Amino acid sequence: MLKPVDILMVGVGGQGTILASKILAQAALETGYDIKVSEIHGMAQRGGSVVTQVRLGEKVFSPLIPPGGADVVLAFEKLEGLRLMSFLKPDGTIIINEQEIPPVPVLVGAAEYPPGIIEYISSAARNVVAVNALAIAEKCGNVKAANVVLLGVMACRLPFAREVWERALADRVPAKVLEANKAAFAAGYEYE
Repeated sequence: MLKPVDILMVGVGGQGTILASKILAQAALETGYDIKVSEIHGMAQRGGSVVTQVRLGEKVFSPLIPPGGADVVLAFEKLEGLRLMSFLKPDGTIIINEQEIPPVPVLVGAAEYPPGIIEYISSAARNVVAVNALAIAEKCGNVKAANVVLLGVMACRLPFAREVWERALADRVPAKVLEANKAAFAAGYEYE
């Protein structure tokens, strides 16, 4: 029997949240999971919030994860992780990128980017993995592969063979950036 897993991916438009969910979905399908995905990305192209809910199991009927129901929250941007951490199960894991992308109210001076987000999340959640995915991706040759670094950090915690992830990555990432993305995934997979 396949253990159900609920994953909430959150970020900002342009960070590759949707690509990461497609790689995850392909790996899950190849492993034999039923999968449902829900994407919310209204103003994503303008730097707005992107939320993808991914539910995996023997048989999944709804794509929506209730508050307090996510086994994993994968946060591509730390304020987005803070905003949606209420979806995390008490014993769930939040994997959070240390990157800051100021939202429009901060950019126009109407608000301040909150300080101490990682510290707050670490005090409120049981299992926190903070990652400087941007720096790791840069070392791998492509700063845009930060999403794949984070995917790798999560991948080693899921019941899929590494080869399945690598095949899904090769199928979904353009050939011209595949090697950098493979390196980014490996760096994330081996993180900690």
